[in-house]
Amino acid sequence: MTNIFLFLGNLNMTELLVILGVVLLLFGGKKIPELMRGVGKGIREFNNARHSIEEEIKEGMKEVDKKKIEEKKAAE
Repeated sequence: MTNIFLFLGNLNMTELLVILGVVLLLFGGKKIPELMRGVGKGIREFNNARHSIEEEIKEGMKEVDKKKIEEKKAAE
């Protein structure tokens, strides 16, 4: 989780307050929760897609390993 926020390490408190102020001015107090919900849904969808790709890769690796084992048995 800390890897995501590494770029924030170079910002001091004043810069963070200015950024938060600009966000508040641009979106208003009522739109920020909607914006955060959208960001949360996007992150969730990204993680689900990443997880499904990882599972497909693992399944493919298992199939390759099974084929190698079968080939070794057939060669013996």
